Amino acid sequence: MFVNVQDLDILNVLMEEKSYSQRELAQLCGYSLGTVNRSVKLMMENGYLENGMNVTSKGFALAEKRAPKNAIILAAGFGMRMIPINTEMPKGLMEVKGEKLIDRLILQLREAGISQIYVVVGFMKEHYEYLIDKYGVELIVNPDYVKKNNLHSLAKVLDKLSNSYVLPCDIWCACNPFRRHELYSWYMVNDRMSRAGNVRVNRKKKLVRVLETEPGNNMVGVCYLLEEEALSVRQQIERMCAIEKYDNAFWEEALYRKDRMLVPARVMKANQVVEVNTYEELRELDNGSDQLKSDIIELCAAVLRENVSNITEIEALKKGMTNRSFLFRCGQKRFIMRIPGEGTDKLINRIQESRVYDVIAGKKICDDIIYLNPDNGYKISVYLEGARVCDPQEKRDVNRCMKKLREFHEMGLEVEHKFDIFGQIEFYEALWGEQASAYKDYEETKRNVYSLRAFIEAHAAKMVLAHIDAVPDNFLFVRNEKGEEDIRLIDWEYAGMQDPHVDIAMFCVYAMYDREHVEEAICAYFPEGCSDEVRIKIYCYIAACGLLWSNWCEYKLSLGIAFGEYSLKQYRFAKEYYRIVQPELQKEENQHA
Repeated sequence: MFVNVQDLDILNVLMEEKSYSQRELAQLCGYSLGTVNRSVKLMMENGYLENGMNVTSKGFALAEKRAPKNAIILAAGFGMRMIPINTEMPKGLMEVKGEKLIDRLILQLREAGISQIYVVVGFMKEHYEYLIDKYGVELIVNPDYVKKNNLHSLAKVLDKLSNSYVLPCDIWCACNPFRRHELYSWYMVNDRMSRAGNVRVNRKKKLVRVLETEPGNNMVGVCYLLEEEALSVRQQIERMCAIEKYDNAFWEEALYRKDRMLVPARVMKANQVVEVNTYEELRELDNGSDQLKSDIIELCAAVLRENVSNITEIEALKKGMTNRSFLFRCGQKRFIMRIPGEGTDKLINRIQESRVYDVIAGKKICDDIIYLNPDNGYKISVYLEGARVCDPQEKRDVNRCMKKLREFHEMGLEVEHKFDIFGQIEFYEALWGEQASAYKDYEETKRNVYSLRAFIEAHAAKMVLAHIDAVPDNFLFVRNEKGEEDIRLIDWEYAGMQDPHVDIAMFCVYAMYDREHVEEAICAYFPEGCSDEVRIKIYCYIAACGLLWSNWCEYKLSLGIAFGEYSLKQYRFAKEYYRIVQPELQKEENQHA
């Protein structure tokens, strides 16, 4: 029997049917001469080698049994870190040195004798259709690519997983990493150690997790699985797919047993297999790639009057609920480029947004906007270095945000358009088309919320420019020249004329406050005290805003974009605050009877 993977590595090289000395084998495999000598002796004793170092029929029979049958390429995801390229094409179709990444991978697989190739697609899936005719691949669609990670992509082809290569679509291999003979399962990492590495290779070539504070080998994403390990992975993925917490998991999670992978490492030189995750990595690999000629990058350069080469350190920001944005450096400053997200053209009136920014310009209310296109919503703003968002659980933060909000409202700014809460509830519902609400009691909930409208209108404050999206994440605490913390309110896409007290309700629903915390926010906004009528009205706004954003979330869900607990909580606000308001309204009626 073989002692370890070193024996199999040496046997694999000898199957090339070339004459090697033990010293040459040692150089090719990266093992010591003593290790090679012991392995050759062991394999001869077990009948896999004869007459020096010739592979026997028994050796070739083993290779045939373990030979690759197929390959699975995972190409369904957005590739969020590839922004802004991923706004124009899926990442597998990026060109490096004049060749599409996925084309190169398929050709390398075919060169290794792998003709059965499955490509799991999702985002811009139609762009991959040409592969069927060109290479005879089979496309398999993952409809959940927006809401779930590639664990669920691999789940679509579990019946194919046996003696299989599994690989992402966004790697570039200088030399062909695929072979006609594979004698054991492995997972590929490169030899570069970094803080981004999640695993390290131990002395036995096993892959073990590392702590976040420790450097590790960079995971490449290519794997080979024989039937024994494939069976274990299939069973594990089936279990994980049934558990919500794994919706955002990478498929590699199914390889771990506690803190160790069930397959050994295959270590490659860092420059031989490169995962192309970002615009910067593509530029480093091929600064002549046509994909670097992005209209969005060229726009950034034009606005800042710089060369495209001076747009550097491009970094995707966490995907927002409405937009996709990225951070970049130009000269001594960093900037944020906002790109509208899916369905945003129906949700946001960019001309109205532009007028809001005109009204608040120069008042140090918001971030510094240097470009805004009212036609497509593209926006460039100065990145506020060292800024932090409001912590809605930190009372001092909340008090300061409510004070800032009131100061803004008391400026009495005006625009021509109004944000009509009940009109927007109807509008978002209309965007569902023929699709009914996911909530069984939606019609009842809507009737209940609408029953609060008369009270709201009877007690509405004088309309001013309201932020509407005045949520904790949109309050930025930033140091000024004196080292003091100022507050800037960002993201004015929904702003319009409205009762200013709507902004208090919006802050509370996004912070997912219970009633006690709602009361604290109200008290912070009204340090002089708040009348019962205004307090009840704010409760009514919480119910109405809960239904508003629940309908908004249901539209986004129809586009395949889910917001998990947030969407459910908004609907609960609509129901629960209606119930809270009812006795309060009755009490108020009794007092005025």
